[in-house]
Parts: sequence; structure tokens; C-alpha cells
Amino acid sequence: MRGAGLRADSAAAPEGCPAPDGGRAVDILSGFHDISLAALAVVAAVAFIASLIGGVAGYGTGALMPLVLVPIVGAAPIVPIIAISALFNNTSRMSAFLRYVDWRRAAIVTVCASPTCVVGAWGYAHLTGAGAAFVIGAMLIASVPLRRVLRRRDVKFGDGGLALGAVCYGFVVGGTAGSGVILLSLLLASGVGSAGVIATDAAISIVIGIVKVSVFGVAGVIDAQVVAFALLIGIVALPGAFLARAFVERMPIHVHTAILDGVVMVGGAFLIWRALYG
Repeated sequence: MRGAGLRADSAAAPEGCPAPDGGRAVDILSGFHDISLAALAVVAAVAFIASLIGGVAGYGTGALMPLVLVPIVGAAPIVPIIAISALFNNTSRMSAFLRYVDWRRAAIVTVCASPTCVVGAWGYAHLTGAGAAFVIGAMLIASVPLRRVLRRRDVKFGDGGLALGAVCYGFVVGGTAGSGVILLSLLLASGVGSAGVIATDAAISIVIGIVKVSVFGVAGVIDAQVVAFALLIGIVALPGAFLARAFVERMPIHVHTAILDGVVMVGGAFLIWRALYG
């Protein structure tokens, strides 16, 4: 577990042992130290379920994983863990839906969101653990009414509106988990529909994920625990997108979306309570 801040302290090499070239070697398995097999099994199960939901609805992985990860590892490493694991998940999702990607709109969002994503990620890297929990919880709660308002008002805009929205999205996604609903809403409002939203969202998220991981690496918040949990979640989630593709046109999305909204609201409230009183 970490201290109050997100920045990992540098570990000195054992006496008599030379430090490895290029800095400290990360022992991935040490990231699971003091974590029970039961807890790891729960993380793996939720990761698989979240990947199925994300593959069908277009969002859900970043919203659900904090709810199971925070009680196990705390709030501080959540966004870096999800940022790395999402590279696996989104690569799998884009591969499954590759022919539906809207490359023009993906380029607009990527170019406009990347700079502000750097700012958001750098700010998150310097939050305390309580601050991180509050930000994540607030974002999760806000994502539910935001999605519903945008859908109810049938908001539509062109490339200029998409670019402006992407600037705001970049800042939010850089420092939070569960903000995928914003990108989903932007793509829907710009005219991308059906499987195209899932595919384009994945293509954009791969690039944004690389930007976030790079910033977290420079800021020194990626340690063995972050890498270990990210790999566990990412590898378990790989088959989810291909299974989800079979359900995209069959499953009544409104049913599991309503359930997800409830889970996200309750989980977000718990994280805020934990930040204020825990």
C-alpha cells in the first residue's frame, strides 16, 4: 500500500547488489504481495464481466473496476492501473470491431484530447489518496446524469463541436477513471452510431491510454503493484470484446445500462464517503 501521495518512493538497491541499468527493475509478482487469491479471483471475474459490458455498451470497464480495486489496493493507483489494462481491453475491442472504426472522427478527438490529457494525468499524479478517491467518486456519479441528459436532449454537433468536446474530455480522462461515458456521448452526438461507437471509442482510447501511461511513468506513479494488477485485468479481459460482438445486436442494452448506472452511482458515493470520512 502507498502512503498519502501517489508518487512512489525510490527504493535503494540492497547493500552489495549493484543497481540495475536504467533504474530499479520492477518485480511484477511483488505487486501481489499480501493480496489473497480470493481477492485476485474477484478482480479477475469483475474484469471479465466489465470487458463484456464495455464491448456491448461502449463503456463500463473504467466505471466498474474502481469499485472492486479501491477496497483492495486503495484509491491512489486506480487510474494508472486502469490506464495500462485498458490498452489490452481497447486493443482487443478495436480488433473485434475494426471494420466499424470512424477514422476521421477518431483523428479529430485524438489530436484535440491528447494535450489536455497530459495536463489531467499530471494533476492526478500529484493528488493525495483521499483526493484521488474523491475525484474518481465524483466522476462516476456525474457520468450517469450526464449520459442521460445528453441522450434525452438528442445533442448533435459537427466536427467543430466534436473537437471542442474532445478538449474537455482529454482533461477529464487524464485524471479520472470511468469517464468513458463522455467519449461515448461525444461520438453519438457527432453522428457515429451502433458498433461504430464501440470501435471508434476503442481506437481513440488506445492513443489516449498511451499518453496517460507515459505521463504516469514520468511522474513516477507506476510501480510493481500497478503493473501486476494492470496485466491481470488486461489479460483476463482480452476475450471479452470478441464475445461481446456476438451480443451487440441481440442484447437489450437498456437493461444492463440501468443496472450499471445503479452500481456506478452507489460505488461513486462510497468512494466519496471513504475520501471524506475513511
